[in-house]
Amino acid sequence: MNLNKSQISKLVGSYFIIFGLSFVLFSKLLPVNGAFLSPNSSKNNAETETQEGEKPKIGYLQFEGPKTEICSLTGELYTKEEKNIWSARRPLTVMIENHFDSRPQSGLMYADVVYEAVAEGGITRFMAVYYCNAVKSTGYKYDIGPVRSARSYFVDIASEYADYPLYTHVGGANCSAETPGGPCTSNPKTQAIELIASYGWNNKGTWGDLSQFSLPYKVCRREPDRLGDVRATEHTMYCSTTELWNVAESRGLTNMTVAKNTAWDKNFRAWEFAKEGQPSASPQAKKISFSFWGDKGYSVSWDYDQKTNSYLRQNGGVPHLDFSTQETISTQNIIVQYAKETRSVDIHKHNIYDVIGSGTGLLFQNGQVEKITWAKATRTARTIFKDSAGKEINLVPGTTWVEILPIGNKVDYESSQ
Repeated sequence: MNLNKSQISKLVGSYFIIFGLSFVLFSKLLPVNGAFLSPNSSKNNAETETQEGEKPKIGYLQFEGPKTEICSLTGELYTKEEKNIWSARRPLTVMIENHFDSRPQSGLMYADVVYEAVAEGGITRFMAVYYCNAVKSTGYKYDIGPVRSARSYFVDIASEYADYPLYTHVGGANCSAETPGGPCTSNPKTQAIELIASYGWNNKGTWGDLSQFSLPYKVCRREPDRLGDVRATEHTMYCSTTELWNVAESRGLTNMTVAKNTAWDKNFRAWEFAKEGQPSASPQAKKISFSFWGDKGYSVSWDYDQKTNSYLRQNGGVPHLDFSTQETISTQNIIVQYAKETRSVDIHKHNIYDVIGSGTGLLFQNGQVEKITWAKATRTARTIFKDSAGKEINLVPGTTWVEILPIGNKVDYESSQ
């Protein structure tokens, strides 16, 4: 076919029009990659370029101005600009798995609080709580994961974080049968999906349940080769914190529960914090070690860094990295919460942890260790941790990890001597 100059010009013009429309369409459909700017145009130092073959890294947004605003979940001070962002929404809780094929996970570094407990077969799972620290994230699309299924005891803990909390998961333990069409063979106490529905988290106006099955591709998607090699499907679901909060807003769940005209934290009891941490010159707990069901692949150790007054995590005997930052996960506070464990309560091998009630535990901070107690009066009440004198503990400003261990599990810790 012979084309004259006029026809060629029209074809080229059409190509660029189609290309431009496609670019705009996909930029609207997908979360921003690399970095985002806040409404007040804060600077960011995200690494947007990498050498060939390197894995992408994420930096942090840098906010200018005095840090005068305290976060109720971390006790840290932030700028007014940062507070303007988080105070327009409610905490976001997300189920993140810890199977070998899920490592390294993305986004645990940005959580304010992280809970860890066994999901099944000795394999632990995390529930990360995002609120203030997530403001620092540069908004890498699908920045948290792999996201996995719900468990009833994590639902009980998520209930502490709003009148109608945002709870992100991919399905969960439910009323399932041994054979297709057969009777339900799941223990009622393990049926997380049914419990979520009974709490009103699926109702119009209070729809805080962020099950991936109800979310569009823009919010969560499978990334089988995210880590550089192909992983099994169940280990590949990643979500965008920015888009999860956008979905919540569209459902009338911001800092307010619009349908009920109430603030999410009307009955929330903030954590207690010391003014600042005081690193110990002679740490009692230089290295903390424990396991859940004895599998070394899921053993945990925390190494105390005196210079930063924080603990660095090892997961299965190796440094626990966050994929987004390639940094070792760290925290200022470690709470060991002993809870009654009931294993394999039904044919589906579901477990139960009694996180409503009371018990004992250990607090690690500033290189020191202290015996504590815990109590959670109801599902919606915050778990209160107290020292031996019966006074609520003061956390070091920063992040907190709560390790939920079966009663009787041994925790070893070494001094600096």
